[in-house]
Amino acid sequence: MKAIRLHKRGGPEQLIYEDAPEPELSFGDALIRVHATGITPAELTWTETYSNCDGSERLPSIPGHEVSGVVERLADGAGELSLGDEVYGLTSFCRDGSAAEYIAVRAADLATKPKSLEHAQAAAVPLSALTVWQAYFDHAQLEPGQRVLIHAAAGGVGTFAVQIARWLGAYVIGTASAQNRDFLLSLGADEAIDYQKQRFEEAVRDVDLVLDTIGGETRKRSWQVLKPGGLLIGLTEPISEGEASAHGRRGLFFIVEPNREELTEIAALIDSGAIRPVIAETVPLARAREAFERGVAGHTRGKLVLQV
Repeated sequence: MKAIRLHKRGGPEQLIYEDAPEPELSFGDALIRVHATGITPAELTWTETYSNCDGSERLPSIPGHEVSGVVERLADGAGELSLGDEVYGLTSFCRDGSAAEYIAVRAADLATKPKSLEHAQAAAVPLSALTVWQAYFDHAQLEPGQRVLIHAAAGGVGTFAVQIARWLGAYVIGTASAQNRDFLLSLGADEAIDYQKQRFEEAVRDVDLVLDTIGGETRKRSWQVLKPGGLLIGLTEPISEGEASAHGRRGLFFIVEPNREELTEIAALIDSGAIRPVIAETVPLARAREAFERGVAGHTRGKLVLQV
């Protein structure tokens, strides 16, 4: 099969389009003929990108962990799937990814693809939408009427964060560049703050939840906008208990996990028209290096997708 592989750790310059062996199936796996995969440029810096689940080195390594495609073959224990099913899912970070013509995935991690989406659109959903779903419902227990501040609201995670919060009935504030203001309002944001011209902590108060996809100085400044008892969820780096308690607030860092049931709920929302994926660009698999370079440069609106 054709695949994008990394033969050593590094950035987009290490990505090579080449022939690779078709993946072998383990108990409970499904072999998926990949139609499209969403990419997360930061994955090139993750330890899991270059390591197996037991901690041993995995090189060469295939990136990409959001897949949409068709079930080609099933191993024993693969459960409810059937050959020919159109599925999508978030795949294990410590196994080879879906920037390839085929991927072996735990069948239990796959859900039926949203019927209203093409594969390239569906591949933009799993990591971003599951991250938001788990942040809001598994960790924050977000409720209608609460106030949410979303950093980088026009990005891959941010666009879902705005839409799902709006669907729930929360009051949604997003930070983004001025050129994305009308776009965020069209997704359902109540306010859009131009981070280049205005310090968000001077414009926002009494927020129940901050969803921080940036980290660094942005996270440090975010504590002061939270109301007493408010929660800051960081997606880029761990938050120490001391840091949160120093501000008299709560803090949480988590890593998104595959979840079939949640993907099924998300698919139903998409098919109802309540939310939709936003795609910055779809490029052929052979041009994966260009897509990762664009992603590393930042400031994309929505998700970058590889068409396989």
